[in-house]
Amino acid sequence: MTLKVAIAQMNIALGQPEVNEQTVAKYAQKASEAGADILIYPEMWNTGYALTDLPQLADNDGERSRHLLARLAKTYQLNIVGGSVATMRDGRFFNTMFVFNQLGQQVSRYDKAHLFGLMNEEKYIAAGSQPNTFGLAGVLSAGVICYDIRFPEWVRTMMSSGPQAILYVSAEWPIQRIAQWQILLQARAIENQAFVVAANRVGSDRDNTFGGRSLVIDPLGNIVAQGTDADDMLVIADIDIADETAIRGQIPVFSDRRPDLYR
Repeated sequence: MTLKVAIAQMNIALGQPEVNEQTVAKYAQKASEAGADILIYPEMWNTGYALTDLPQLADNDGERSRHLLARLAKTYQLNIVGGSVATMRDGRFFNTMFVFNQLGQQVSRYDKAHLFGLMNEEKYIAAGSQPNTFGLAGVLSAGVICYDIRFPEWVRTMMSSGPQAILYVSAEWPIQRIAQWQILLQARAIENQAFVVAANRVGSDRDNTFGGRSLVIDPLGNIVAQGTDADDMLVIADIDIADETAIRGQIPVFSDRRPDLYR
């Protein structure tokens, strides 16, 4: 089975949800016109990292973002991995990924599990604790957010629970660490024998400049498609899920694991 995946490598207006919603809608139209089956957005696309302003900006239970993503998915018949958005729930704030199928039905919700201490993220956002696997476009997949990819044990926990063919990663990654971004993603693809589709934003806010280079990587770690380091763009690639199946058959990593040693 071949799927056309699209990544919205977009700039995000800090603290301006209305502006960002217009950008998200524009990319859905572009992905539809390109014939994409799946579209993935970057992290915190509704507000950017306006952490101190979350009481005013966070989406109450993600309702506004969910409504928008569901409408776009149904209108353009797209499967959408909604990157992540700043949400508020039970008096706390979360960095939340929503996933919708092409009928506009929500198939997954995930709160970022690993919070980035270097940015004091834990002072503003509550950590999630549930894994994130879902079926989309006929493929069982796993989704993580940004800093999560530095924790291979978390990714493997999800990938070992079933035959996930695609690992979606949504991230807001700075230019000074963009080389590490690529290496980490290639490692996750190789060790999990899975396609990785990774969205990163571009542009700047406050003291951060973000590095783009959104990536589609095959299960051998080869780069199938790549965004530039600075441009707003739609990154498109065709991936053949049969490739993943063949590679897993050649190197039985999952059956050769010894979980008793990993406690």
